[in-house]
Order: sequence, then structure tokens, then C-alpha cells
Amino acid sequence: MPLLRRPPAEPPADRDPFSADPEGRRRRRATLGGLDAGAARRPPEEAAGAGNKRGSLLRLALGTWGQRGTERGAPAEAPAGGGGEGAAGERRESGGRERDGGGMERESDREPLSVLEILELIQRRHLVAADAQIIALEAECSLSPSPPSSPSPPSSSSSSSPPPSPVPSGGRRARDVALLYRALLSQLWAVVAESVAEPPPAPAPLRAVVAVLEQEEAADARCPPGARPGRPRALRRRWGEAVARAAGERLARAAPAGGLGARLAALAARVVGDLGVVSGRVAPEYPPEWGAAGVYARGYHRALGQQVRALAQRPLDVAEMYLLLDWHSNAYPSNAYPSNAYPSNAYAREVLGHPEVGALLRAQELGPLLPPETQRDLERSCIAAVKAKVEVAVAQELQLSEDRWPEDVTSQDTEDGLATRVTGLLRAHVDRAPQVTPEFGREMAHSLLGVLVTFLHSFQRRVERFLDAPGDAPPPEATPGRAIALANCCPPLRALAERLAQGGRAESEEPRRQAHAALDRVTRACGRLLTRRLFEELKPHFGKLMKRRWLTSSDAFDAIVMLVTGFAQTLRPLHPEPHQALVSELHRRVLIEYVRPLLQGRLVCASAKARARVAARLGDEARQLRELFTRLDSASPWLHSVVPRLRELLVLEDTAALQMEVGALARDFPDVRRRHVAALLDARGLRAQGPRREILGVLQDLGGGSEPAPGPAPPRCRTFFAELAAPRPVRCLPFQLRLPRLPRRGPARPRP
Repeated sequence: MPLLRRPPAEPPADRDPFSADPEGRRRRRATLGGLDAGAARRPPEEAAGAGNKRGSLLRLALGTWGQRGTERGAPAEAPAGGGGEGAAGERRESGGRERDGGGMERESDREPLSVLEILELIQRRHLVAADAQIIALEAECSLSPSPPSSPSPPSSSSSSSPPPSPVPSGGRRARDVALLYRALLSQLWAVVAESVAEPPPAPAPLRAVVAVLEQEEAADARCPPGARPGRPRALRRRWGEAVARAAGERLARAAPAGGLGARLAALAARVVGDLGVVSGRVAPEYPPEWGAAGVYARGYHRALGQQVRALAQRPLDVAEMYLLLDWHSNAYPSNAYPSNAYPSNAYAREVLGHPEVGALLRAQELGPLLPPETQRDLERSCIAAVKAKVEVAVAQELQLSEDRWPEDVTSQDTEDGLATRVTGLLRAHVDRAPQVTPEFGREMAHSLLGVLVTFLHSFQRRVERFLDAPGDAPPPEATPGRAIALANCCPPLRALAERLAQGGRAESEEPRRQAHAALDRVTRACGRLLTRRLFEELKPHFGKLMKRRWLTSSDAFDAIVMLVTGFAQTLRPLHPEPHQALVSELHRRVLIEYVRPLLQGRLVCASAKARARVAARLGDEARQLRELFTRLDSASPWLHSVVPRLRELLVLEDTAALQMEVGALARDFPDVRRRHVAALLDARGLRAQGPRREILGVLQDLGGGSEPAPGPAPPRCRTFFAELAAPRPVRCLPFQLRLPRLPRRGPARPRP
């Protein structure tokens, strides 16, 4: 039912009707002036409408009754619905009464307010009353009969013309309704935007918004679809859009013009503040079934995503890309991450850690802030930028360190610093990337493993070039310190390569193998330099072994043990890993040089007694070597059985026992060949062809012939006999040659 105006009491004729409301007089005069100016610019056919509006305004100003009658509209609104108390609110409650000729009082026809009066209600934010008047005006517009058309002679085309529309031609009232709705929605969404502002506004405007939305939903329900233009208006859906739009405007104003960190911090503060206001004050004003808290949370999430996408389009450095990716992956709960699996980043502490806001956000099904394509592009850009940056940094560190090698070769801290700086450059990204997502961490680890392999190849080549040909010959006392310092770089780099391979993808196995191989070569190069001088000193003592004097004197062997023990003292500054590798390599090379004279045929036992003496000496020295390298923590205990196996081949007499011992030797040392066993048989004095063939046949059956068997070669740390060159077997004739004795000739006499 249209709202009615209450007839005011008749004022005295000499009283100013606006004395009680001078502000109303000023507004009405301004409005009348605007109408006069607008009417002068309008076409003649619209001038009558403007005149009617001006007349309505004049009636409103003078407090008189409108004389046009309408059908019944919406019932009058309660004052609590939207704060309609005021001049217009008083007028909507008025009603007129007339007396008929019989003296009986009857109600006159009631009419809605004019367009300008409704607009004044909107501007004063009496939104519920204004909406009720607009609905009544809309109903009047839809029920108004079309203007009578002038009679025209029937023609053939008149039958096909559409029937006249119920809306008057020109649609002046329909346009008025559309403009009024536009003004009403503008005020509604302004109230929605102001509801989260500080200081808090009065709750009445927000309640008026709720009442208007419910009133419009009821009007949509009464109107069948398509019956009226613009219906259904679906203001509940547009209210959600207005919430998101207001959130976007507030976040856009909150972001300062500084760096990325300052912008994200400001956005976090604004989200926390606004959603805290929503949770505590705004959401209770809406009906529970509306889910207002979720609407605001989704609106702010969508607005924050727009801000983050805009920031992602800017040129960013590595730290800013990390920060943005961290925000994207850990800002809100999603299907990929449980609600309690957030790393300790600033946003998680400030937003999700808030008691009210965190619970509000986790209760919603919120997607990621960035689209998947934008996220992948940002991750690839970050990985590429990190790879380029780290490659340059580690190359510079290596060059600076290499320049200092000739100057300060004894400083172990310098070379330790190289490994520390390189691993620090890579570990910073290895630790940071998995905090974004596990998959991003694996991609970053695989990329950095490639960078590390490239660095290690360069490091290996430079170390080998420097140690093999150092240019100016360093003093002897500086050589061990230089090699030890370079070898100490390997353990932290090896540990980093292992970590990158374990945290990377399945394709990381080959780069891992290459990294370990490069570090092994660096350690061996340092070991060669460290042991070069040692074996130069050991060479004359090894030359005295396996001779007749060796059977009666232990001076040569004692000198070997003393030199090796003294050399082990120089390896104390080594880290445990390279120390163990160098001691194991020293163990292998000492035993190779110890066994070499035996296989070269320096000593041939012509009797069982001689074999027993040689076997006893070999057993005693094998025990001393085992004790020596056990004290030095050798990691090659398999070498302890080399000399005892060879001793058994010298002392055993039974052919079957010799065959079993050869089989055991071939099992423990797969690189033993036929020529090695033949040289041992020569050393024990076994010349009979039958037993030799039986013994060597066992080795042939086990695959240890004269040539290596096809297949992968054993690792270098497990090779022993392959580095021992045995003499070729000597072919003996089956009979003894008797050379004739030649006559002794004196010096030739000179001719006369």
C-alpha cells in the first residue's frame, strides 16, 4: 500500500510554513532552481512533466495536499525500519478524510510520494521508506494504462503490429524508477562499505540495508519472472558483490607505495582489522541464514587475491618472489594443506594466528590467492633467478679462493671458508623453498644440485691443475698444509650434494654420482700430493724386501713402519672423512709396494725349509701391518688378508689345498689373474707342469684368466692385483744346452 501523508494543521495565514525548518527551505529553493533550469533545456513534450514535478515540490514546500489519486499501495512503514522520522516520515503517515453529501466521513484515495520526495528520502538515508515508495511507484508504473492512440484507418500492416505496452510510451516513469533504484543502491552499498569503518557507525543504517534487501526479496517473490522490467532484482547477490567491491577499495587504499614487504604487511593489517570488525560487530546485524561472515571473508579473500596478482606482475627480485610465493601458499587454508600445517611466516602469525580472524578464514572453502598458471610462472621465474644468482656467486667465491692459494697455502681456515660460503649460498635456498610448497622445494633442490655439480667440476679441475703443476715450487713444509686445506673442503660439499639429491626429484641420482666422483678425484689428488714425498722416502726400503738379507734383518721393514707412522701424524688436521679416505689409500699402496717384489721373482724358494722361513717372515710382517693400519683407522679391512693368502700359497704342500687357497684368493680379490698365481708358484719353486696346470685351472674355472672378464670393473678402492705387473712366464727347454768352451785369445799383435 502506498505510504500516505498526514494532513498538517492549517497554519495561520501570516505564518511562514518554513520557519520551523529553514534548512528545508534552502534545499527546496535549490531544487526548484534546478528544476527551472532543467525545464528550460528540456523538449516541449517533457516540459509538462517537469511542471508537474515542480508543482509537486511546491505542494511539498507549502504543506498542501496532492490532488492526484492512485490505487492503494504498500502499508505505512514502522519508524524502526529505517529511521524514517523527519519531514518526509511525518508526511508518509498522513491520511485525508472527506465528508460526503450525507455528512458521513470517508477515506480519500491515497497516493505515493513524488519522485523528488522519494529522492529526498534516499538522500536522508530513510532507505526502507524510500524503497517502499519505489516499489509502489513501480507497481503504479506497471499498471498504468497506455495512452489512447489516435484513430487511424485500418490497413494491412495494422494487424501485424504488436499490442500496446502497459508502460506509457517514452517510459518516463520507468526511467524514474530506474534512476531511483540507482540512487537507492548507491546509498545501500555506501552503508555496506561504511559498516567496517572506524569509528563504527550507528547500527540503524545497516539494519535498514537488511530490511531493504528483505523487502526487495519479497517484491521479487510476488512478481513472476518477466512480468516487470528489472525483476527479479536479486539484491542479495548484488549485496555480496558490493561487499567484495568495498573490500577491494579498502585494500587498495591500505597498500602503501613502498616495497613489497610493506604492502603485504599493510594488507595483512587491514584484513585483520576489517574481518575483526565483521566478526564482532557487522555479522550479527545480518540474519544468521545469510552467512554474512562467510560473504565478507570470501569478499576480502577475492580482493586480496586481486592485490597479490597485481603485485606479481611487477618486476621482483628473489627475496620478493619468495615472499609472494610464501603468501600464496600459506596465507589461507586450502585443500592441499591442512589447517594446522603452516610454517612460521609473518602472515600466518599475524592473520591466521588471530583468534577470531583465523577461525573465520579456516571455516570457509577458500581457494588460492593466485591462479595455478601464475603460481607456476612465478615459481619458474624464482628458480631461474636463484640459479643464475647462485652460479655467479659460487664462481666468484672459487676465483677469489684460487687467487689466494699460492699466497696462503697453510691456512686451513681459508679453504674451510670456501666450503662454508658455498654451502651457505645454496643452503639458504634449500631451507627456504620447501616452506612454500614441498614440490617447489624439490624443484629448487634439483636445480641447485646442477649448480653444485658444475661448481665441483670446476673446483676439481683447478685443484688438479694447481697440485700437479703449481707453478712456483712451494717449500716442502708447505705442501702438506696446502693439500690438507683443499681436502677439507670436500666433506661439507659432499654432505650438501647428498642433501640436494635426497630432497630433489628421481632424476637427481646421476648429478649426485657426478658430484661424488668430482669430490673423490679432489681427495685423491690431495692424497697423491701428500704421499708423493712419503713414497719417495719409502722406495729404497721397499727395494730391500724379498731378498736373502731381508730373511735375516728387519731393518728395511722397521724403517717402513716408522716412516708411515710419522706420516700419519701430519694427517691429524684432516677432517674425519678425507682422513679415512687417505689412510685407506695409503694402506692399499703400502701393501701393493710390499707384495710387488714377491711377484717380481726376487726370491725363489728351492726347498721346503726356505719356503717355511719366507712364510714365517711374511706372517710376522703381515701382523705388524695389520696392527699399524688398525691404529690409523683404515677403512679397508679387506686388505688385511692379502699377505696371509700369499703366505698360504707358499707354505702349503698338497695340490688340493693349494687349489682351495687359490679359489679363496680369487673370491677375496676378483682382480687376481693367472699370471699373478703363476708368479707365486714360481716363487715357491713349483716347476712341475701337471700340478701347475691343476692349480691354474681352478682360477680359469672361476673366471680369473689371463684377461679381465667382461662386465663392470670393481671400484678403485677394491682393486689390488690389477696394479701389480707380474713378469711373463719363462719358457724352459726340456734339456740342458752345453756350450762349447772357446779358446782364449790374447791381444792381437801389431803388424810389422
